[in-house]
Amino acid sequence: MLVQHVDTLRESFKHVQKNHPFTMDAVVILPNHLHCIWQLPEGDAHFSSRWRLIKSDFSRSIKTKEYISKSRQRKNERGLWQRRFWEHVIRDEEDYVHHVEYIHYNQVKQGYVNQVRDWKYSSFHRWVAHGVYPIDWATSNRNVMDVGLE
Repeated sequence: MLVQHVDTLRESFKHVQKNHPFTMDAVVILPNHLHCIWQLPEGDAHFSSRWRLIKSDFSRSIKTKEYISKSRQRKNERGLWQRRFWEHVIRDEEDYVHHVEYIHYNQVKQGYVNQVRDWKYSSFHRWVAHGVYPIDWATSNRNVMDVGLE
């Protein structure tokens, strides 16, 4: 669902960023979920409201015929998003690198592609363009297979 409507999802992110600024350091968008690292302005910890706005904007922007459970119907929710999300405050540079690598490797871990570079819905390509990663990152004997943050 998400990759089918990736342009709409990107627009939802941009729309929310206009009034509720944040930078997205890393992201991977998979068919049924996404992972990202945001930086919020100093003193601002309102990531929950940003997620709510992004989810709402995206959900209103697409037309689908997904199954909606009775519980979700009672709460006027659609079945596109899980009700919760998992946040993690980055502790230090090592933790940051670990999470960025997890995000950039997730499409391989989930079995969507064999090589990181083959997934176009990822900030990996931006990191390659900025010289952070080589294009063949994670294809050598470097072990990122055991990155497990889920």
